Amino acid sequence: MLFFRLIKESFLFAISAILVNRLRTILTVTGITIGIFSVIMVFTVVDSMKSQITTSIESLGTNVVFIQKWPWTFSADFAWWKYLKRPVPKLDEMETIRKQSNTIQYATFMASTSSDVDFKDNKVESTPIGGISDDYNKVFIFNVLNGRYFSPSELNNGVAVCLIGANIAEKLFQNEDPIGKEVKILNRQVNVIGILKAEGTNNFGNSNDDMVMVPFNFFRTIVNMNNEQRLNTFIAVKGKNGIPNEEMSYELTGTMRSIRRLKPGTDDDFSINEPSMLTENLSGLFDIITVAGWIIGGFSLLVGGFGIANIMFVSVHERTGIIGIQKSLGAKNSFIMNQFLVEAVFMSLFGGIFGLILVWLLAMLASNALNFPIGLSASNIILGVSVSAGIGLIAGLIPAYSASKLDPVEAIRQN
Repeated sequence: MLFFRLIKESFLFAISAILVNRLRTILTVTGITIGIFSVIMVFTVVDSMKSQITTSIESLGTNVVFIQKWPWTFSADFAWWKYLKRPVPKLDEMETIRKQSNTIQYATFMASTSSDVDFKDNKVESTPIGGISDDYNKVFIFNVLNGRYFSPSELNNGVAVCLIGANIAEKLFQNEDPIGKEVKILNRQVNVIGILKAEGTNNFGNSNDDMVMVPFNFFRTIVNMNNEQRLNTFIAVKGKNGIPNEEMSYELTGTMRSIRRLKPGTDDDFSINEPSMLTENLSGLFDIITVAGWIIGGFSLLVGGFGIANIMFVSVHERTGIIGIQKSLGAKNSFIMNQFLVEAVFMSLFGGIFGLILVWLLAMLASNALNFPIGLSASNIILGVSVSAGIGLIAGLIPAYSASKLDPVEAIRQN
């Protein structure tokens, strides 16, 4: 009961200090508010981005490996001039991998470019056009909402048919049913056989919603395959159940080196990319952003901590007589000290809670404006409350200790 009474009295003293010294307290608490806002806002954005990126990576498949010209790396010494000279992956290389590999379950090939897509008077400019080989739908996860997927005959014979993304269907056909209609791609009429289910744009800036898929054997009849600068090609393989990506990557590296007849000691002229590499590369960037958030918020927290300490010294001076009376009536030093410590913690918590409210409001506004989900997690709320309480505890230690050591007679005399 004594503990709860102490909590109650300290809370009332904190409220009284705020009401009596409004301007001074608001300026002090503002430092804590800005500090908590800066730190928790950074944490909230980083956590939301990590969650979205993880979801995007999972959509690529946990046991999928890509063979590409460019590596998925982010560094200051990125040797782009070396990678630029590399040859692009070829369909026949995918076929050889499929025959020789013992670790993969499925393999597919894709080449893509961009082109305008027309239907009557409607046009979608610079649309990604992807030419895909067989087993593409077995390596990657996507759904055909209306219509159907390519038949083996259409893929093998290069029939002029296509699947279109949800956004393309909406822009071109509006209220019409696209199935069975013909769109114009690179001066060729192509029959629409299916519409892909809307999936939204992922964090890598691409989505099937804005894409048109055609059989690769048709794609290479309308696109100059020798113009590698305008093409983006890759081989994607899906491993067998129980086969780790490291084992699959090791085998693929050996197979590709054999296909391209690279001598021992010669650098690879291809990249084996795994979705996990994106997480590893981005984790360093997130760490830097987090540290920057702590540094920016730390200065405000430091200023707020000194401000709370100053207010508590003033509070001790103004209540010296009350402290003397309490001690003359038998109050122990620990009671006096805890009283001021709890008061300092409460004042700091006010600033922390205001900061968390600002984070929540800004996250809600940003989510609606940017169409990017940003949520204030329970762990970040706990962190914000804990940090603000810790700042108040540290800032109130010296003033509370000085109050507890006051001589009761001298304290009453100074009243």
